[in-house]
Amino acid sequence: TPTTTVYRCGPLIDLCRGPHVRNTGKIKALKVTKNSATYWEGNAEAESLQRIYGISFPDTKLMKEWKIFQEEAAKRDHRKIGLQQELFFFNELSAGCCFWLPKGAIIFNTLQQWIQSEYHTRGFTEVVTPNIFNTKLWEKSGHWQHYAENMFSFDVEKEKYALKPMNCPGHCIIFGHRPRSWRELPLRLADFGVLHRNELSGALSGLTRVRRMQQDDAHIFCTQDQIVDEIRGCLDFLRCVYGVLGFTYELELSTRPDKYLGEIEVWNDAEARLKQALDEFGEPWEINPGDGAFYGPKIDITVRDALKRQHQCATIQLDFQLPIRFNLLYNAPDGTEKRPVIVHRAVLGTIERMTGILTEHFAGKWPFWLSPRQVMVVPVMPMFNDYACQIRDKLHNQHLVVDTDLDDGATLNKKVRNAQLAQYNFIFVVGEKEQNSGTVNVRTRDNVVHGEFTVETITEKLVKLRDCKSNLDNLE
Repeated sequence: TPTTTVYRCGPLIDLCRGPHVRNTGKIKALKVTKNSATYWEGNAEAESLQRIYGISFPDTKLMKEWKIFQEEAAKRDHRKIGLQQELFFFNELSAGCCFWLPKGAIIFNTLQQWIQSEYHTRGFTEVVTPNIFNTKLWEKSGHWQHYAENMFSFDVEKEKYALKPMNCPGHCIIFGHRPRSWRELPLRLADFGVLHRNELSGALSGLTRVRRMQQDDAHIFCTQDQIVDEIRGCLDFLRCVYGVLGFTYELELSTRPDKYLGEIEVWNDAEARLKQALDEFGEPWEINPGDGAFYGPKIDITVRDALKRQHQCATIQLDFQLPIRFNLLYNAPDGTEKRPVIVHRAVLGTIERMTGILTEHFAGKWPFWLSPRQVMVVPVMPMFNDYACQIRDKLHNQHLVVDTDLDDGATLNKKVRNAQLAQYNFIFVVGEKEQNSGTVNVRTRDNVVHGEFTVETITEKLVKLRDCKSNLDNLE
């Protein structure tokens, strides 16, 4: 770098980015968090050293608050909850690639189907594209020059191929495979295709950093004049999804960097259109000068979870370069050929990362609509097992996730407690009274007793609760 910084504290002189405290007297509380082995100058042949990590505070109250936060975060760790609830796991034979168990697959599929239903409403068309492409495609798109080390590549019949790390080049092939008219624009292509990225093994971290992923990826091919409407539509999509999930979010417009491609007039026009869309959206936003991608400006979206931690999942980016690289054209109303603009758009981001974030956001207490354990039916005695199974089948026919506890060796209280600890949203207790009257006795995982309902009534209420996507298990 052209410049560097040096910090001094007493006899210690440190060449680093800093900052340092002016003197150790300002440190009133200190906590060593972890240690790890490292090699001098990264040389495995050199002497092994110990790296010590710690954190300091200007007063003890802040350290106590930090400890409470860390304890709560540890309880919510998605890797721990994923194993406890049998949602997913990882295996060293496929490092960074998640094994989704049946209950975890329910969450995965529910999120995907929800976004797909929104696609239908918002005018997106789903496509399916190959997982493997000749590297000539990636050279054409520019990814091979900048991203090859993060791609899995291999030789086939003296040609080099690679697993796709993103969908945009494939969508460019779809757009360009036949002549396009301005009447087809905006063309919104969505793709849940499997992506692979060759992340370093040391960087892998549960669901938040993986090698195999699927995301709610979409690319909008539009005219320059359609940018404002399309960005506004993307922001509305984002508000809808994050509102359901209970996230607050912050918006930043990242503008032209020092090193950029294209004409400055096009950049200025695009940034003005993004500013207009953000203003019309009505939510607060800030400008992040010079942090746009080299191919176009972007809107960065940061969400905050229940612990106020920040996560970046969604993205909205303008791209002027891929249409040029792939020579994408459409026939304009005046008979000339013009080049479209591409909007890269994701709301959830990867389903893997979003599931990890949601697991910690909800602390494993899934809202009913997303829950992999919605209802547990508990018979009070073995003679009512058949009735419990009848209830299960009726709910199952309404596409609800329901199980029965037919363990004759367990007491009623034990069955109810097990269901509550397993985070079943509702527990239906059935016995002679319920069987004779065609009802169930309903309670929640938090031991709130709702009382007796007919099977038809409770089924109707649960379907309504699922479809409204409320984060509260409210039967009213």
